Amino acid sequence: MDFSRHHVPKKDFFALAAGGGGARALTALHAAQRSKRMLLIHGVQNAATKVGHAEADQARHAYRLLADIEQTHPAQTWSVLSYPLVGVWARRTLLALLGEQGDPKTARPGELAALAAAAAVRARRPCTVEVPVREGAVILPSLGRALLPGQDTALVRSGPNRSEVIAAGVTITIPSDPHEDGPGWQALRRLRAQWQGSRVEFLLDDHDPDRAPGSAPLDRRLTDEELRYWRETLQQAWRILCSGHWTTAEEVASSITVLTPLTPPKQGQSSATPRHAFGNVGLSTPPDPHFFAVTLAHEVQHTKLSALLDVVPLTLPDDGSRYYAPWREDPRPAEGLLQGTYAHLGIAGFWRRQRERESGPLALRAHSDFARWREAADLGARTLLASGRLTPEGEAFVARMRRTLRPWLDEPVSRPALERAHEAARRHLTRWRLRNGEPSLLPAS
Repeated sequence: MDFSRHHVPKKDFFALAAGGGGARALTALHAAQRSKRMLLIHGVQNAATKVGHAEADQARHAYRLLADIEQTHPAQTWSVLSYPLVGVWARRTLLALLGEQGDPKTARPGELAALAAAAAVRARRPCTVEVPVREGAVILPSLGRALLPGQDTALVRSGPNRSEVIAAGVTITIPSDPHEDGPGWQALRRLRAQWQGSRVEFLLDDHDPDRAPGSAPLDRRLTDEELRYWRETLQQAWRILCSGHWTTAEEVASSITVLTPLTPPKQGQSSATPRHAFGNVGLSTPPDPHFFAVTLAHEVQHTKLSALLDVVPLTLPDDGSRYYAPWREDPRPAEGLLQGTYAHLGIAGFWRRQRERESGPLALRAHSDFARWREAADLGARTLLASGRLTPEGEAFVARMRRTLRPWLDEPVSRPALERAHEAARRHLTRWRLRNGEPSLLPAS
């Protein structure tokens, strides 16, 4: 397995900083994420051996099998290793083995066998792999899970014509298309959309134990009816993105691979991008296509920035300083403020383009959301530049963000939309002050 050092070309760095970048700018980020994932997987088996973990031999065998399969089936192996939640599992397991988060004894490096088994199934390679059962199921990352309640381990037997999971006399056949359900098998189901030749495809993960870390994932699978609604709404959202937001659509298609349903909050909707699960986005059930479209435009910004931060540090180490963010109820550290500012640059850009395509009440919403978030993102950028918590690269990045935002601030917006935006901003700041006190840094316009 290859490990490389990475950098982001200057042209791509500033294209990302401007708020876009497209598939070209993502090329360097994809390469860096590949190396990061390989290092994590290697680190798990290496650390398990070094600390003498009880599952070290199983992890070492699984790693060798993965490397062997990669030699003849690199694409199939990478389909498993690149699955976003593999990154969450590998990082969590490695940190536990190193004693940095939790007790090394609680780590399960033997779960690396499930990755090897999934790669073997994808490659249709004849072999048998013993795998652990997690929460009553054998989880095969990027494929699905076999339900085996009450078992501790199972065998995954793969081959050119048939793959199956076996435990205690029970045999579960993995369908020829593993993304379709079968007896005892719950697939990672596909969400697909197409508009005028542009396609996007996601896997819907509503069962992996590592899904949506830091968020509240829905605690059940979507029903067939709910799945049909998500597919129909995605098709309409994809049309919105492709018809007026080409760069965003391109970035979504080339970086987001997995959607995780979240439990909706008491009011409104929620969405999130896990920091260490490149390609995974969580969101509550979209109430309409516009929410789905703007959520993808929002979360792809987080996806790009999180990947960039793995290559180029943009903020200094956290010193405890906290700042006002016009979209959050809590004070934010510099890196959190940077994430939110970059995401709201994307949201403002979406409504800036979309407002000319709408009429009636939706046009008012589009114009007011553009006005609200262009000013909020600009305030976030100015706060960051005044904070003293950016690296030189971070200062250049945020300065380029402001170059995008400044002309937007002068674009005309109707008085009703502007008043609505300003009233929302005032209410938020008032509420924030009541909860947190006066912001420590609130730059003048």
